[in-house]
Amino acid sequence: MKFSLRLTINGEPRQIELDDPRVTLLDLLRERLHLTGTKKGCDRGQCGACTILVGGRRVNSCLALAVSHDGAEIRTIEGLAEGDRLHPVQTAFIDHDGFQCGFCTPGQIMSAVGLIAEGQAGDDPERVREGMSGNLCRCGAYAGITQAVLQAQAEMGARPTSPTEKGEAA
Repeated sequence: MKFSLRLTINGEPRQIELDDPRVTLLDLLRERLHLTGTKKGCDRGQCGACTILVGGRRVNSCLALAVSHDGAEIRTIEGLAEGDRLHPVQTAFIDHDGFQCGFCTPGQIMSAVGLIAEGQAGDDPERVREGMSGNLCRCGAYAGITQAVLQAQAEMGARPTSPTEKGEAA
């Protein structure tokens, strides 16, 4: 039995045929669409390495069945920058060394983009840490991550953003 679904991934409409209804968004992205920026960490929704935006909301893609998201708009780390211009969150992560080994970085960045877009980042480091608590960093780069989110929030605060657009003002 085939399952047909339509997804818009990083602004590109896709028609996808699945032969198994148990395929997660994570496996669809990595194994079938070769968008490997989204990482498979724990595969249990506990580490946040697989965080993507679905309809502008943060989602652990390892827990989301692809067939249940027919018609959804999905944004991955590959769709964040616009050409050579990095998204403000990506720039802030570089500015503040918000990564070490880099394994968790795509999920951290996508979670930060979602947190800011949801209006939940604020300007309080504790609030940022709480909002990002679903994303684990094995290297302990939390101080840089927090500072990066605060910088990006300050830069993006002047212009409201839509998480479904590629970093452009709404």
